[in-house]
Amino acid sequence: MFPKSEFLKGKRGLIVGVANDQSIAAGCATVLANAGADLALTYLSDKAKRFVAPVAEATGAKMLLPLDVTNDAQMEATFDAIKEEWGGLDFVLHSIAFCPQQDLHGRVTDSSREGFSQAMDISVHSFARLARLAEPLMKDGGSLLTVSYYGAEKVVDHYNVMGPVKAALESLTRYMAAELGPVGIRVNAISPGPLMTRAASGIDHFDDLAHHAENRAPLCRLVTIEEVGQAALCLLSEQSSAMTGNIMFVDGGYHVMS
Repeated sequence: MFPKSEFLKGKRGLIVGVANDQSIAAGCATVLANAGADLALTYLSDKAKRFVAPVAEATGAKMLLPLDVTNDAQMEATFDAIKEEWGGLDFVLHSIAFCPQQDLHGRVTDSSREGFSQAMDISVHSFARLARLAEPLMKDGGSLLTVSYYGAEKVVDHYNVMGPVKAALESLTRYMAAELGPVGIRVNAISPGPLMTRAASGIDHFDDLAHHAENRAPLCRLVTIEEVGQAALCLLSEQSSAMTGNIMFVDGGYHVMS
């Protein structure tokens, strides 16, 4: 457990993408709450709520709200609830990605129009939709953060469609950083190394990918969800007040290796 701090004392943040207590978003929520932040968490469906609720309880989340990012009414209701409860917002963490299994396990060349579009909508454009709704609540500036992966930059075996999708997410991060910077809103992305999460289990041969990363990374190990949370803490706090448009690798140094 990382020590408590007050880096985010008095800050209010929305975290979208907690799947269970082993997800990247859960690791981030734990670290951010430990730094003094007040949190609002979301869950995808009633079925998913029972896995998210323990994380909300453990982090002392002030709100636990239903949010399917493809549902515009739920998206607006989420920010209405935040406005009513807090009156403003300091940060948003976007940690969601989806691709239909058939497209994820096949060649990019063979991906379906529907699957590719759905992956882009949920994994990428949802970040823009969150930013648009968050902006009016960040009157004194704020920070937006998303989660990418090395497959956005280099071809990673079996990552397939999600490679181009994450590349689009990183480009979106840079463009929104340029657009929102003048109003004091910073936009960054974290790029963690392989993590044994439920989302990762959908990738073919993920164990091989993780084993390769562990052997090649200069630190000779995989990272933890709490270490990703520490990077999130840096990018969401005033410790990074001049940082925007960045992709921060949290991968034990794997990305520097040939």
